[in-house]
Amino acid sequence: MITFPILSLITFLPLVGVLCLLLIRGDEATVAENSRKTALLTSIFTFGLSLYMYIHFDGTSGDYQFVEKLAWLPGFNINYKMGVDGISIFFLLLSTFLTPICILASWESIQTRVKEYMISFLLLETMMLGMFSAIDLMLFYVFFEGVLIPMFVIIGVWGGPRRVYASFKFFLYTLLGSVLMLLAILALYNTYHTTDIAELSKITTMGLGMQKWLWLAFFASFAVKVPMWPVHTWLPDAHVEAPTAGSVILAGVLLKMGGYGFLRLSLPMFPEATVYFMPLVFTLSVIAVIYTSLVALVQEDMKKLIAYSSVAHMGFVTLGIFTLTRQGIDGAMFQMLSHGIVSAALFLCVGVVYDRLHTREIRRYGGLVQNMPKYALIFMIFMMASVGLPGTSGFVGEFLVLVGSFKVSTGFTALAATGVILGAAYMLYLYKRVVFGELDKPDVKAMHDISLREGFIFAPMVVLVMWMGIYPSSFLEPMGPSIEKVMTRFQSVGLVAENAKKADAETVPEVDLGKATAEAPAADKAAEEGAKPADEAKTEKTPAEKEPATNKAHHGKKHKLKETHSND
Repeated sequence: MITFPILSLITFLPLVGVLCLLLIRGDEATVAENSRKTALLTSIFTFGLSLYMYIHFDGTSGDYQFVEKLAWLPGFNINYKMGVDGISIFFLLLSTFLTPICILASWESIQTRVKEYMISFLLLETMMLGMFSAIDLMLFYVFFEGVLIPMFVIIGVWGGPRRVYASFKFFLYTLLGSVLMLLAILALYNTYHTTDIAELSKITTMGLGMQKWLWLAFFASFAVKVPMWPVHTWLPDAHVEAPTAGSVILAGVLLKMGGYGFLRLSLPMFPEATVYFMPLVFTLSVIAVIYTSLVALVQEDMKKLIAYSSVAHMGFVTLGIFTLTRQGIDGAMFQMLSHGIVSAALFLCVGVVYDRLHTREIRRYGGLVQNMPKYALIFMIFMMASVGLPGTSGFVGEFLVLVGSFKVSTGFTALAATGVILGAAYMLYLYKRVVFGELDKPDVKAMHDISLREGFIFAPMVVLVMWMGIYPSSFLEPMGPSIEKVMTRFQSVGLVAENAKKADAETVPEVDLGKATAEAPAADKAAEEGAKPADEAKTEKTPAEKEPATNKAHHGKKHKLKETHSND
């Protein structure tokens, strides 16, 4: 059993590395070399400490573990409160795993202001770890916003020719959504006088009207982070202009902050609003999957193609989360972890050839399998994982999401499944043009295969991708109790939903995701029954036709609770 504050130690250990970096003196070459070593050792030690914490993590419990609580603003009942459960611990591990990989990937490509670059990455790691560990809303918001600053600097200082434009676009998009989330946090505090996430997630008296406004405010922030269509346009620019390591951490961790926010805050705190807005999220997710896949097909820049593919894959994540089924949420979580590794590895693959030829244009390559066979093999593994080949991590997440969404809507599932086909099309087309073909360009022919350092970077990522594909239960089982707790929240709220709806005094349209052609019920019945699937309404209609109106509504509500929450 761990008796010391391990979460705070893991979160703020990178700041110790920052202090050490600030003390480094000497000529430019000496400072650069010592800065790289200091940052790498700090990040490796942080990763080792997070693994030690995971070894002592109880995977059978859905409660927060390693909880730390200190009075931060005692007069306002705002605390420094940290803790992890089966959902957040994997994102914490993902962050500590990718940070040393990013530092290794920048070993030779970053030659200017190396010390400042390493400081930015260690600051970014602290903010990411704090965000995934915080279980107080104000603390969560501080870390959530703090991520913007080092990422803005990394893109704006060490990025490409249009780095300033891309960094400001990234900053403004994400900041605008976050301001709305801050207003929602203030509204919650003003109403319930607490910012404790666990306490706010137990509230059952919040009216639907208030839930909808707060849900939209949080949605504005998380949708930009995911990013969802149509607020995704900052991502391709940020990826193209960011240095390779910046793209790795952006795709691997920062995009997961939106999905994590939905699971940690939106679903448990605003359950009725979540059900109300399910059709909206389903529609935006399916559009993202199909539209960005089609856009990826016509890209000539490798980074931009992978950036659009990230939007498509994250569309599966939001689709799975809002199915509100066990399989869908399991699949969304697994997809986020898989995408965090696979997309990061694909950006690293682009970085390998960019460091040699200094271009990302697909047409400039071809025939690399002849002079870079090891690279071709590694690229193929991650490309197949991105496509969703059985036996790789990409297959498990997409399969579970589609299984979960099929229980809710066959139509949306069929549309989302086309993204799998389109994903195979653009990834195979990319691989064909880069790896196969004639090796007839002299500069491409002179490129050497991956180095020992690059091999060390890719080896653990290949192992993880195959391990997650072959033995997914090693990830699904520890996160299961925490996901089940989210599902239970919907059941418990359903038992007192009547009082909340009466207090809200609004009519709630029925969420008809079962059959598009099902006949819409009357408005008063929709307000009582909320988001009851169409198939259920039809099966209930015949035996209850001659019942009095009050009994009919009461019967419908009981039946709805039984059916909606027994999918798994």
